[in-house]
Amino acid sequence: MLDICLLGTGGMMPLPYRWLTSLMARYNGKSIMIDCGEGTQIAMKEKGWSPKPVDIICFTHYHADHISGLPGMLLTMGNAERTEPLLLIGPKGLARVVNSLRVIAPELPFPIEYLELTEPEHRIPFDGFCIEAFRVNHNVICYGYNIVVERIGRFQLEKAQELDIPKQYWSRLQKGETIETPDAVYTPDLVLGPPRKGIKLTYCTDTRPTEGIVKNAAGADLFICEGMYGEPEKKDKAREYKHMTFLEAADMAKRARVKQMWLTHYSPSLTRPEEYMDGVRKIFPQAVAGKDGKSTDLLFEE
Repeated sequence: MLDICLLGTGGMMPLPYRWLTSLMARYNGKSIMIDCGEGTQIAMKEKGWSPKPVDIICFTHYHADHISGLPGMLLTMGNAERTEPLLLIGPKGLARVVNSLRVIAPELPFPIEYLELTEPEHRIPFDGFCIEAFRVNHNVICYGYNIVVERIGRFQLEKAQELDIPKQYWSRLQKGETIETPDAVYTPDLVLGPPRKGIKLTYCTDTRPTEGIVKNAAGADLFICEGMYGEPEKKDKAREYKHMTFLEAADMAKRARVKQMWLTHYSPSLTRPEEYMDGVRKIFPQAVAGKDGKSTDLLFEE
């Protein structure tokens, strides 16, 4: 199960009813944040989640509405007596940007590790899941992200019995471990079926539509995508500032064949996103106007 909360859905500036951009995902004891706009800590408090166990923070890019909440977040983590390392992932220049922000948060009881993205696409494996980063099209270097939970094949009891593999090794093989004994080497592929469908979350903001987004979002269980402008007549403005309209996001969701799309990163002038959703759902019926605190659990298919 991948636990998802859209902490903030605003772009450019926070509003009394809408915090700036941030997403939180939790899987198997790991907590991953994407972007950390102003107000993210308050959004987490409203959700009832703590920043202390956040293991990884990914940044799409370094405009203030995506990173301005970081110094306060780091201070709160430090005041919670965190000692575990924090991994930050983002475009080239990450360490320089964060160190500049840390002028107001200089002393922390935990180390910060940096992973700077330099290629058009990156795949970063972790225990039981991976993060995929892919370049999008904004007026500065900007990335979208996938969180992918992979799922191994089903344990095949008959094969284990047929190969006379001792029972004490079955659970370890099921977890993907290779076992060497004085008499034999047992590998997971001996007893596991083909890989099963996992879970995939795609998140991208601050971009024009691109074929790269469609490719990387393909088949996602949930596609969280920028919807800066609901008004179709603002398409020219979206082009000028390298953003996206609701209808353009819906077209990408349809072509990527995702299961569901949540819109996010609204313009401050867009006070009622739901008013524009009828046209969006004509293109992609499984579209939702995201709002702060919107949550879901993405489950494995049985």
